[in-house]
Amino acid sequence: MSIVLAAKKINKFFIKPVRFHVLKDISFNIEKGEFSSIMGKSGCGKSTLLYILSTMDTDYEGELYLNNELVTGDSREKLSYIRNKHIGFVFQFHYLLSEFSVLENVMLPAKKLAERTLKEIEHNAILQLKTLNIEHLARKKASQISGGEKQRVAIARALINNPSIIMGDEPTGNLDSYNSDNVFNIFKQLSDEKGLSLLVVTHDEDFAKRTDRIITMEDGSIIS
Repeated sequence: MSIVLAAKKINKFFIKPVRFHVLKDISFNIEKGEFSSIMGKSGCGKSTLLYILSTMDTDYEGELYLNNELVTGDSREKLSYIRNKHIGFVFQFHYLLSEFSVLENVMLPAKKLAERTLKEIEHNAILQLKTLNIEHLARKKASQISGGEKQRVAIARALINNPSIIMGDEPTGNLDSYNSDNVFNIFKQLSDEKGLSLLVVTHDEDFAKRTDRIITMEDGSIIS
């Protein structure tokens, strides 16, 4: 199997108010098509780790590889490009622009990447909406759709640049069980049918139990 993401001996310290060792020697790989979850009590370092893995936080010790290329130490511009092209994000809050239409929201990361024509981007965005059964919402404003629909739009947006991996931070944290199930099933389908890798931080045990692997964290370390 090819490895999409590799963390090697990641250590993170917070310096203020006193030096605190947040992440301790974190090492693991995510393979192509693998659907993994990260669990652990609040404050164990899950979100801090996700920030590093997603290249948003560069202040750490150790090495991070994406598609077998070392990204640790890359410039801010290069990391911004890598993030936009290779990593799709789905958060607890969908961060949609409420005055924009659903279609415009989904197109945004591809417009930023600017590697396709506007026409191609729109075509691709509509395909993503179709895949998630929400193409009928394309022209609606993001403010006019339900919470569950918003999260599906956020997933479509995360997929627009054909990323290597989707990272989720509590993506079902704000949803009822019906919509949580929906999100899980979408992720599972992406992993099974499209060979997409997924790494999701979650408090939801039912969600985590159904993923391929649970990475359990405690006090800044991986314990299983």
